[in-house]
Amino acid sequence: MPYLESVPNLSEGRDRAVVEAVAAAFSDAGARVLDVHVDPDHHRSVITLVGDEAALEDGLVAGIDEARRRIDLRGHRGVHPRVGAADVVPVVPLVPADLPRAMSVATAVAGRVGDDLGLPVFLYGEVGEGRRPAFYRRGGLEELGRRIAAAELVPPHGPSTPDPRAGAVLVGVRAPLVAFNLELLGSLDDAQAVAQAVRESSGGLPGVQALGLELRPGTVQVSTNLVDLDATPLHALVERIVAVARSRGARVGAGELVGLLPARCVFEAAVAGGVSGPLGASGLPTNAALRTTARALHLERLDDERVLEWHLQA
Repeated sequence: MPYLESVPNLSEGRDRAVVEAVAAAFSDAGARVLDVHVDPDHHRSVITLVGDEAALEDGLVAGIDEARRRIDLRGHRGVHPRVGAADVVPVVPLVPADLPRAMSVATAVAGRVGDDLGLPVFLYGEVGEGRRPAFYRRGGLEELGRRIAAAELVPPHGPSTPDPRAGAVLVGVRAPLVAFNLELLGSLDDAQAVAQAVRESSGGLPGVQALGLELRPGTVQVSTNLVDLDATPLHALVERIVAVARSRGARVGAGELVGLLPARCVFEAAVAGGVSGPLGASGLPTNAALRTTARALHLERLDDERVLEWHLQA
């Protein structure tokens, strides 16, 4: 039976040992770990897993338990919004027909995290009336606790008070997306203006979510999620970010791919860059396609193991 994917986001990006321990917990319980992305500026890690229903369910519960015991949000400082140690836990059907399977796994994980681990769980995406994680994360963990206390929000699973150390867990089902960041040498105002220009909610590109963040003085970032791969190609999003930034006099730095990239994004960027036959006989991108895509995305390089389908075939 085809794999389901999950991409848990952990609120830890500076202690590699903690991230590796959580990744090992996912794996030891049955899920297959494909990629671990650690970001010290965001103070966040993104782990890509696949598995069948039973392996993914058991793996996710074990990893969330490990994160709950090892990550303490009370001393957490990072630029990315968060409300939990295991902050966001999406289950992703890799083909539309697997949506019911993904929903079944997410529902089971949410119940076990609430009942067995004692953490409040909120649902988003296909199992949460279409809500996005930002609906729960606005204002951070303190504001989430206030909203729960005021009965504005009621966790469908687990206690009605966020855990002081581990917070809450957002469990959802969503379509495949790409998380991509582009560094700017400019001001925070520049980054926020570019984010506003490209995100769908403020009249930008369809299927794009974006934030302007300050990584360090003089270095800012446009952090994006491309949540609809049919609506806007990834290379077109990057082109738009570059154009808006340059119109403001901001220089563009390095791109950052968070997690893995679907082969279709490489195909689209390579075709736009003039590569003929961007996919080999196996259906995976050629070296020429990878090089062209790396240039389009302002990446130093793009290796084949950063492509999701490379792992699935392996």
